[in-house]
Amino acid sequence: MTQTKTQRYVALDVLRGMTVAGMILVNNPGSWSHIFPPLKHAAWIGCTPTDLVFPFFLFCVGVAMAFSFAKYGDALNKKSAWKLVKRGILIFLVGLGLNMFPFYPTSPHDAGWTFGQNWVYWLQHVRIFGVLQRIAMCYVLGGFLALILKKPKRILWGIAGVTFLHWLILYVFGSDPGWSTLEGNISGKIDIALLGENHVYHGYGIPFDPEGLLGAISGAGTVLLGYFIGQMIRHTDNKTEAVAKLYTTAAICLALGCVWSIWLPISKPLWTGSYVLYAGGWAILCLAFFVWFIDVKGKEKVFLPFKAMGMNPLFAFVMAGLTVKIFGRMIHWTAADGSNVTPLGWFYKHCCVSIFGNNEYASLMYAICYVALFLLMALWLYRKKIIIKL
Repeated sequence: MTQTKTQRYVALDVLRGMTVAGMILVNNPGSWSHIFPPLKHAAWIGCTPTDLVFPFFLFCVGVAMAFSFAKYGDALNKKSAWKLVKRGILIFLVGLGLNMFPFYPTSPHDAGWTFGQNWVYWLQHVRIFGVLQRIAMCYVLGGFLALILKKPKRILWGIAGVTFLHWLILYVFGSDPGWSTLEGNISGKIDIALLGENHVYHGYGIPFDPEGLLGAISGAGTVLLGYFIGQMIRHTDNKTEAVAKLYTTAAICLALGCVWSIWLPISKPLWTGSYVLYAGGWAILCLAFFVWFIDVKGKEKVFLPFKAMGMNPLFAFVMAGLTVKIFGRMIHWTAADGSNVTPLGWFYKHCCVSIFGNNEYASLMYAICYVALFLLMALWLYRKKIIIKL
């Protein structure tokens, strides 16, 4: 195979940018009680378009890694290991900081408490894991495995190994009412044992963190799949030939994911191996389309906002999280009816609801406008040639 280190795929920046835009879109509806149906996660088993967003990003992390670690000879050495560890720690800390922001208690029980008591309550209830923390763990584990395994065939065995290991742990240590259920899976119990119930996600009605520790093992499989694809296209001189390889690989992954789901359900909260292959298949399919449309046919201009966001993905995601906390919670005023109003709440009510009514279309309009704000920010950074990296 001929190595082409200097060959660049704009399609990767575009796909990564569209993925970050999708993450912001699904995380910021105008109303959580009126979510546009395609922007909802599957309850537990199954996969909606929204459930594809996160694995798409991890996939892009793996593809980009195959290019960025070429300068280290695709080998595990002091420099490559230090980059993995340092970047992983920084991403994890940024995610933890985002969970902790605005760095003071926001519990409804705060009233009448002393300052010291409030801080104790706050520190005892901060969620430890999250999206960026999962990305960090998968980046480090997937990166080390990729650089150790090196060769494409070994990487495929690595993907099979981590996904099977994850399945085995779920199956062997699961309990009633079933190893793949919300109540019986071992994944949530591991996080509770390590961190305590107060520090994990409670959105499922019971303590369970969908970005917990065990899922990082299979999540590393998503990174490895991206790394395998990155190596494939990096070592393919003809981009049209690369597209054909991508479509073939996508079909194989989708088929394997669907077949495996007969025994191992497709589940984003558990990040099952069937989910790794199924979501990875769709990610490869989308990358194939964008490589053909952008890098082969040269249709890049229409995707410029997403390319810009793809060059500053972490910054855009963090800013979106900070903005909703600042302008959706911290800054507020008292309306004429005595209720608290925030700038984002005012926009939703007076700009979105006033046009569509209080329904899922108003919620969708708000989410799209929110994404547009950060696409404009990314374009500004792109025009100024500013790239913010950890």
